[in-house]
Amino acid sequence: MRLGVLDVGSNTVHLLVVDAHPGARPLPAHSHKAELRLAQLLDGEGAIGPDGIEKLVGVVHGALQAAEDKGVEDLLPFATSAVREASNADDVLARVKAETGVELQVLTGAEEARLTFLAVRRWFGWSAGKLLVLDIGGGSLEIAYGIDEEPDTAVSLPLGAGRLTAGWLPGDPPSSDDIRALRRHVRAEIARTVGEFSRFGAPDHVVATSKTFKQLARIAGAARSAEGLYVQRELKRGSLETWVPKLAAMTTAQRSALPGVSEGRSGQLVAGALVAEAAMDLFEVESVEVCPWALREGVILRRLDHMGSV
Repeated sequence: MRLGVLDVGSNTVHLLVVDAHPGARPLPAHSHKAELRLAQLLDGEGAIGPDGIEKLVGVVHGALQAAEDKGVEDLLPFATSAVREASNADDVLARVKAETGVELQVLTGAEEARLTFLAVRRWFGWSAGKLLVLDIGGGSLEIAYGIDEEPDTAVSLPLGAGRLTAGWLPGDPPSSDDIRALRRHVRAEIARTVGEFSRFGAPDHVVATSKTFKQLARIAGAARSAEGLYVQRELKRGSLETWVPKLAAMTTAQRSALPGVSEGRSGQLVAGALVAEAAMDLFEVESVEVCPWALREGVILRRLDHMGSV
């Protein structure tokens, strides 16, 4: 059947259409994206303002039309941290449902981490052993660890690249004082979680997902996306440590000229790089492998598993 996943994230609203059935890998058929940056549209009270809600409703309408055009039979709509943590989340969800008919399922941070972990496990298989998975979104950082399809432990931290950029890095380029303050904050937040993971022992394989990690890997010399899904892409901590000060010294425009960096994401790449560097350092990771599957694929796989068990 043709499934659609509508992901209302902190940076983008993304419709992914796949051809899928239980027992087979989902095959991408169409992708429809709109950059909304909800994480940066919150007002002083932590609410998504009227303009942001209006934009969200319009984008959902556009995604629904694209899903209809592509023959989607079943739509799986969900929202992540920007909507989850908005002080007026209930009003936003009610407005979207009233005007579009779409009832967004709001995932918890732990659910995000578990579904992303499932996608990574299916991509690499059992031979990957104990997995540590890092995922930097627009609003949050998810970390998960385990040897099965369900992680043994998973956490979600408010360390998304969009959120941190809006709250900590107002300059273009950001000031060195702001960079240092954000670096301290990020490392303190991540350090609190390290003990929870270290009691399970060292992972056999460390994997990173998300646009942030993909862009950082590309800057550091990984293969272009045009070379296909199955090309191995890695990001080494040494390369990242070299790039962080370079990225911090650049303007948004200069960063957007780097290979693989989109104009819409270039403004938050410094914050994302600081989170990636801190996570790799504090978890004593020398290299991560970038996985092309993440949360959206996890949602699809969970749905297919449910279909197969009925």
